[in-house]
Formats: sequence, structure tokens, C-alpha cells
Amino acid sequence: MSLPATPPAGAAPTPPAEQPIPWFGLAAVLLGTFISTLNGRLSAFGLGDIRGGVHAGFDDGAWITTAQTVAQMLILPIAVWLGAVFGARRVLIQAALAYAVISFLEPFSPNLATLLGLQFMGGLASGFFIPLTLSFILRGTPPRFWAYGIALYALNLELSLNISASLEGWYVDNLSWRWIFWQNVPLALGMFACFRWGSRPEPPNPAPPMPDRFGLVTSGAGLALIYAALDQGNRLDWLNSGLIVGLLVAGVILVAAFVVHERRSHQAFINLKVAVSPPMPRLLAGVAFLRLTILSTAYLIPQFLGAVRGFRALEVGQTMIWIAAPQLIVCPLAAVMLRRMDPRLVASMGFILICIACLMVAYGLTPVWGSDQFLLSQLLQAVGQSLALSGVVFFGILHMKPEDALTFGAALQTSRLMGGQIGSAFIATFVRVRSQIASNHIGLHVQVGDSQVLHRLHTYAEITGQAVDPATASERAVAVLAGVVRSAAATQGVIDGFVAIGVLTAVALMVVVVAQKPAPIGPASHTPLFGPRPEPTPTPDVGAQPS
Repeated sequence: MSLPATPPAGAAPTPPAEQPIPWFGLAAVLLGTFISTLNGRLSAFGLGDIRGGVHAGFDDGAWITTAQTVAQMLILPIAVWLGAVFGARRVLIQAALAYAVISFLEPFSPNLATLLGLQFMGGLASGFFIPLTLSFILRGTPPRFWAYGIALYALNLELSLNISASLEGWYVDNLSWRWIFWQNVPLALGMFACFRWGSRPEPPNPAPPMPDRFGLVTSGAGLALIYAALDQGNRLDWLNSGLIVGLLVAGVILVAAFVVHERRSHQAFINLKVAVSPPMPRLLAGVAFLRLTILSTAYLIPQFLGAVRGFRALEVGQTMIWIAAPQLIVCPLAAVMLRRMDPRLVASMGFILICIACLMVAYGLTPVWGSDQFLLSQLLQAVGQSLALSGVVFFGILHMKPEDALTFGAALQTSRLMGGQIGSAFIATFVRVRSQIASNHIGLHVQVGDSQVLHRLHTYAEITGQAVDPATASERAVAVLAGVVRSAAATQGVIDGFVAIGVLTAVALMVVVVAQKPAPIGPASHTPLFGPRPEPTPTPDVGAQPS
């Protein structure tokens, strides 16, 4: 029997074979990101139809979407910990299967209480998807492909967020409101199949983190209570509601207890020093600002088209689709730019485009605008959001230490969810208040007996009163004039909202610009856009650590 040949002394060792790209595994985690964002957005757009299906009132039905998102916040720390102990693949397989079953059962809910319970359970299952998506990308792909994985990560968030209006409108018009939930069944089963038969089992973690029960409970419960207060605050008039005050106080106390515990515990699963060490604070602030701008603009345009123009969900979707469709082209472009340019520059370009898009709408919007008038600004918005989100996230990964991956994943998901919810709550309240102020200011110029007011009422009466008696025509003229005032006030509120988003985007841009670039710890894979490529530098085995 011959022995295997040994390399001569001094010879360079044979480099290990490059890790293959797990395409089915990437498809699975991207499906998970898509499902999680899409379902919450669909429920928001189709909330009226869902309330009608279970015979729920406006106030009670407002908790339908809150039940799901609160559950996602509650399960967030537990999801990250379970992913570190058992591996992302194993946890996501079970979560996808559970979510498929829950989504199938939800439309059969006989009453609101049952639907709220299933929504909460669905939020617990889908809460595993996004926190573990980034982990699987980092552990399952070679570092030189991480830029493409991050670009796809951004693509899914943007695509699912902006096609939901079209999908919900099409479901209601052609099928049934039940498909708002049933469309998740094949997606979740596809995610389950890709993980189960298309990706390799992960090796067991040789040093799993100890179960920090107090930290897991207080962090999840505290964030969930704060999130519920933010989600319902605008409807219940914020601090004038005892429920909102109670949720905020309880949430802040639990989060404070979690912070104190983590600083003193020897079994802390979150390294708080990492969360306050550069560049993590600026990264989290950038993600929060970005989610604020994305969700705010996704709120403002449907708000205007629905309240002022009377568009239905399907018609609103024709405008929002112009943010979603270009992502298919911008996604690979963003990945190439991340590999060849400083991610701070990529993110800055994105924030500048978002700011320009907001100002274009703010200085041109009138009550007669429709879908076509939003086209150019939304194309700029689409490109800017993809570049900004990809650049900010990749900047954090580029300078992430392997042992801090767990903290990075938890902090990123918290910043993404809380930043988006704070943005939605802020813009909804801001637009409502600014619309009320505009209505009062316009009303000061609509005086009884004023010649211009009388002339306009006479014109409206002639247009609307051709087939009715003079008294009815006069009433209709007053109603038309009141509608004109409401439309003008609502338009001014939306304009002020876009100005506010433009200002906040400029603040986010400054946060990115002043961020110092430390020595790369992660995949220093970006190369100059022009000129020869430098030799790749060796990087640590990030995939060996739990994320």
C-alpha cells in the first residue's frame, strides 16, 4: 500500500477549496425577509377589508397589525439566542413551517380575538426571519460575495415594502381578502423546502451562550411594550391616553433593567460595549434614519392619493411600484459599487438622492397630482434607498469583529424595527397636526359674506344644482367648498411631511459623512473603481462565530 505524497519542506501549503455558494439557502433567507416585511405591509393596506371579514370596529381592528409587530419585537432576543445555540438553518426550518400553518388558518378566524391570537403567533414565527437572515448570509457565503448578499437583503426589504399596495388591491378586487394571508403559505413552504433540502446542516456550536433568562425576557418585553405604544400612540393621542403612558413607562423600566443587568451579568448575551463603540452608534443611527425615511415616504404618498385624490389600494400601488421595480436593476449595481467604493460614499449618494426626491415633491405637489407626477421623484427614491441601505449595512459588516456578530445582528434588527416605527409614528402625527394647522389658516380666509367666497359658492351651486332645487344646490356648494379646504389642508400637511423627511435625510447624511473609517476587520473587498485591483487581504473566519 502506497502512502500519500507529502509536500516538500518549505513548500507553500495548498490553499483550501473555496466555499461554494449555497444558492438555495440564500433563496430561503431572502424569502424570509420578503415574507416578514410583505405581510405586515399587506395587513396595513388591507386592514379595512380584514376588519370587515371578522366584523371588527375601527378601534379594535387597529390592533390587528400591532399584534404581529409586537410579537416580532418580543421574540427578537430569543430568536438571536436560539440561532446562536442551534444554528440559523435549524431554527428557520421550524419557524417557516409554523408560519405556513398559521397563515393558512388566519382567514378562518370566527372573531377578532381569534385573529389577534393567530396574528401574535404569526409574529412570533416570522420574528425569526429577519434577525437570522443576515447571519446566514455572513456564514453561508464567501466574504467576497457578501456585498451581493447585502444588496439582495436591501432588495427584499424595498421590494416587499412597495409592491404590497398593488398585491392587496388585486387580491381584494379579483380574489378575496383572505389571500392577504394565504399568499404567505407557498412562500413559507418554499422557504422551508430550500432550507430543508437545499442547504447543508450547520455544525453544532462548541460553545453555545448560556441562557440569560432575565435579559431575554426584559429586553424582548420592554421593546415590545414601547413598540406597541408607538404603533397606537397617534390613534390614542399619545400622552393624553393612560394606556400609552402605561406602555411607555413599563417598557422603559424593563429596558433599563435589562441594561443594568447586562452590565453586571457574567452570562450577558449582548455585549453593550460594542453597541456604544465606533462605528456601531453611527451605523445604528443611519439604519434608524433610513428606515424612518423609507416608511415615511411609503406612508405619505398613499396618504395623499387616498385622502386627497380618493385612490384605492390598487391605484396607489401603480405609484408605489415605481419604487419597487427599479430595485431589480439597482440591486446588482449597488453590489458592484460596494465592492469597488467606500460604502460611506455609496450610502451618501443614496441619502442625497432621497433628499432630492423629497424636495422635488415638496416644492411641486398640488391637489391635482396623480401617479404620473410622482414618477420621477420615485425613481430617484428607489435608487437612493437601495444605495443608502446597502452602504450603511455593509459599512457595519466591513468593520465587525467576529465575536461581536451576535450583538451586531440584534442591534441592527432593533434599530430597523424601532427606527421604522418611530418614523411612521412621527410622520403620521406630524402630518395630522400640520394638516389641522393648515385647515385653520385656510379657514381664516373663508368668511361668511366675503365676495370671493360667495362667488365660489355660486359657481359650485350652478355646477352641482342643475337637477335639484336651489336649497339643495346651496348645501352641495357648501359641501364642495369644505372638501376643497380639506384637500388643500391635507396637501399642505403632506408637503410639510416631505420637507421634514428631507431635513432628517440631510441629518442622516451628516452622520454617515463624519463616520471615521477604522482599519477593516471584516471583508476588505472593496477596490478602487479605476486602476489595478490590489491583492486580497486575508480575513478572519467570521463564519465560525454564531450570528
